[in-house]
Amino acid sequence: MILELADIRIRPGEQAAFDEAIVRGLTTVVSQAQGFRGWKVNRGIESPERYLLQIFWDSVDDHNVGFRGGPLFAQWRAIVGPYFASPPQVEHFELVGKSA
Repeated sequence: MILELADIRIRPGEQAAFDEAIVRGLTTVVSQAQGFRGWKVNRGIESPERYLLQIFWDSVDDHNVGFRGGPLFAQWRAIVGPYFASPPQVEHFELVGKSA
C-alpha cells in the first residue's frame, strides 16, 4: 500500500467551507477511484490554512495514472481547487514500520 501525502494551503478565512468541500470530495469522488483504500485529513492548529491530506492507494499508478489521468480528478479539483492558495505539494510514501 502507498501513502499519498498532500500539503494543502487554502486562502485565509475559508476553513469552514473547505472542511466541508474536502470531505465531500473525498467521500463522493476520490473514493470511487480504483486502488483507493482510505483517507485522513488534518487541519493545522498554528497554521489553520494548512491541511495535510493522506490518501492510501494500492499503488502509485492507481493515483498518478488511474485517478489523475481520468475524469474523477477533474471532478475532485472542481470541488476543492477553488480554495487553494497555491498548488498542493504531493509526494508518495511506502510503509517502513508502524506501532499498534
